[in-house]
Amino acid sequence: MLSPSHVVRALQARAADFHDFENEHAQARDLYGAYMRELSDESQAGLVGKLRGFERPGALPTSERVQGRSVVLPFGAGWHNHEQARAWAMEKLQGVRTIAVDGSQITPDSSLMLPVGAVQVGWFENPHLAGERYIKDLQFEVLPPSELSPSQADHQTFPDQLVNARRFELECDHVTRLLQAHAGEEPSPMVFFDGSLAISFAAQMRPEMRQRYIGAVLRMLSASEESRVPLVAYVDTSYATDLTNMLRWLHREPRPPRLSDGAILRPMMAWGDRTEAWVCARDDRLFDGLPALDYYHRVHFLYLRVSTSNPPVRLDVPAWLLEAGLLDRVIDLVRAECIVGTGYPYAIETADALAVITMQDRERFYALLQDFVQQNRLSWTFSRKSLSKRGRR
Repeated sequence: MLSPSHVVRALQARAADFHDFENEHAQARDLYGAYMRELSDESQAGLVGKLRGFERPGALPTSERVQGRSVVLPFGAGWHNHEQARAWAMEKLQGVRTIAVDGSQITPDSSLMLPVGAVQVGWFENPHLAGERYIKDLQFEVLPPSELSPSQADHQTFPDQLVNARRFELECDHVTRLLQAHAGEEPSPMVFFDGSLAISFAAQMRPEMRQRYIGAVLRMLSASEESRVPLVAYVDTSYATDLTNMLRWLHREPRPPRLSDGAILRPMMAWGDRTEAWVCARDDRLFDGLPALDYYHRVHFLYLRVSTSNPPVRLDVPAWLLEAGLLDRVIDLVRAECIVGTGYPYAIETADALAVITMQDRERFYALLQDFVQQNRLSWTFSRKSLSKRGRR
């Protein structure tokens, strides 16, 4: 049981630490904000030249880097009320199919003698066309002990890693299939992936596990490139520091600041504004030992302000969108989805609601699993402690 009085006392005891951190953060934000504004003096070629000595400086400029122009590109449109904004959004979305995929998982329960997990992926297709119905669907997959049993007894978290990897693969594979299924459709649809294409979280994994994650992203990227269907990887709360690291190297700062790209850009951006696109050049060691799989140069990222109260969101997109002159259209569609979804893309919101597995859902799954065990006369058992805890909750 949590004691509020103890929490308050513990927080007050560390108040000075919180104030010190806030002051350090504000100073770094002001310094790096000035560095960001100075980028307007740079051309693409000039900036590439200054970064030539760094193999992976965090970010590299695209053709959108125009000397004399701010990194932040203003949206410009304005409305007097939400009705006008919604009318603009519906006009942009009319007849354009927007698609989103999201997933959830159930990791193995330690009360079972053998590991069992599950993954669920939901997807939503909205044609934005009168007379054509939207599509909502799910795929549920059980991961049996034969796929989750650890190779060594001391790898207690290994089954969880396998479940997480399978969820990621299943999400990416559904995105891939949807991109392929809508190849050649006009106007071209837009497919959302809920997450980043720069998967630094996998960098610390063993090579065989990293290959699973990298391969899943590569399949999505290739499907988008081949089908010419736009893919948008959407990160609502990004702690990425790609631009921050680039600025650090440009100005030879001795240590990295505890500062995200979004924190620097937030004071510089109004609703609807976006940054120019940048080539992902993140130094996260994801491809150590796997250089042939390096795909970051095929990914562009940018930041878009879709809320007046929150930092800008991060969008990762395939490089071909900028090369084909489709980036502005795609970003307008993202703005429109966020207006309809009141600050968050409606398509992703709907896919998330489909895919989410709540604590109650987990309890139902284990109840059904227990029935399955009994009906099939299997020897698995649930611990008495787990059954008692479930009864109390």
